[in-house]
Amino acid sequence: MAHARSLRTILLIAAHLATGTAIAAYIALLSRLGRRPGWICAVTRRWHRRLCLILGLRIQVEGRLAPGCLLIGNHVSWLDIPALGAQGEFGFLSKSEVRDWPLIGWLAETAGTHFIERGANRIDEISAMLRCRIAQGHTLMIFPEGTTSDGTGVLRFHPRLFALAREARLEIQPVAIAYRRARDGQLDTVAPFIGDDTLLAHLLRVIRHPGLTVEIRFLPPLPSGEEASRRALAERTRGAILDALGMEPQAGPARSEHPRPGPIPFPAQPESMPAAGVPHVA
Repeated sequence: MAHARSLRTILLIAAHLATGTAIAAYIALLSRLGRRPGWICAVTRRWHRRLCLILGLRIQVEGRLAPGCLLIGNHVSWLDIPALGAQGEFGFLSKSEVRDWPLIGWLAETAGTHFIERGANRIDEISAMLRCRIAQGHTLMIFPEGTTSDGTGVLRFHPRLFALAREARLEIQPVAIAYRRARDGQLDTVAPFIGDDTLLAHLLRVIRHPGLTVEIRFLPPLPSGEEASRRALAERTRGAILDALGMEPQAGPARSEHPRPGPIPFPAQPESMPAAGVPHVA
């Protein structure tokens, strides 16, 4: 029975990826003709939501998405992307290496992911893009740990990325992410995507592990005024996420050894964000 369920899930995922590829190809064609459609964000959200449903991912959301903020979150797994993407019309900032990954890089770029060159000094340019995107009603998400961890703590946040919020004069909304076992509420050990793991091997484990629950907490926004240094902003944001997760600042999680897949684009119908402080199950 379990094998039959796993096979069915694999077939559904393959079909879902094929659908995403067809949509991305259509978008790419329209973009070449100078007619990039305005429905990309909505379709991307539906695609993420459908993927979560196929994987049997149970999403619990607390708090609400604040408009006009730059979202900053801890990073545990590639599952963070569809789980967050299912909650709103999100854009993501990702490492430039992801652009070159087969299929995933192309899909992410087509869906509107923005790529940051490692070590490049392009803060002004990226900040201008952030202001423009957020002024148009888009929401952008950054994972400043730069990699995934095992979820038992939060790695140091790279301060350089917080210059984006300062230069763009944006508030920061911390987002706390945790994966728990349905049976006892303890941290789940299957969800973290770290070490020498591969995407395919991890995906198969997730498929064989029903009842995976992800908790997403949208925390109160933090100001990013000129009086606060980048490092202070990074530490304050990390501290808010650690408090929400009930973790100590010195908690030292295991970290990923290798670059990890960034945003996977394009799931069922969108729904409004939950009211502040009210848990919501997607």
